[in-house]
Amino acid sequence: MPDLKLPRLPKRTPVKLTIHLPPDLHQTLEDYAAAYAEAYRQREAVAELIPAIVASFLASDRAFSAVRKGKGAGRHGS
Repeated sequence: MPDLKLPRLPKRTPVKLTIHLPPDLHQTLEDYAAAYAEAYRQREAVAELIPAIVASFLASDRAFSAVRKGKGAGRHGS
């Protein structure tokens, strides 16, 4: 089983997500979904994985965290 950085997704209410992706990124996300299914023995749609992938990326970006803290976390339009 792959040792993925993204943990198993918690139970959640389905949310519809519509985005436009370049074909190569879409394929990469499909490949990730396949690795996720192998790791957790549960298939998840790419659209269900994207919010967790983005959240994980943002949480691990130290420069973004520093900028966000400097501007006041959670404020919009600043």
